[in-house]
Amino acid sequence: DEHELRESLGRGEITPDEEHARLREIEIALDQSWDLLRQRQALREAGADPEQATERSAGEVEGYLQ
Repeated sequence: DEHELRESLGRGEITPDEEHARLREIEIALDQSWDLLRQRQALREAGADPEQATERSAGEVEGYLQ
């Protein structure tokens, strides 16, 4: 997606603001995926069912301190 966006920007098909907004959406989705993976790993390590992990909202995931 990132490469396609950059190509679209280069061809003038989207504005820099549109590219930035879409890249931010992709970044948030990736952060949510990593969070879900970490939840599943933690549950597995604790002897619990990793299927109990749930996707958290973008606001919750993005609000974490690193």
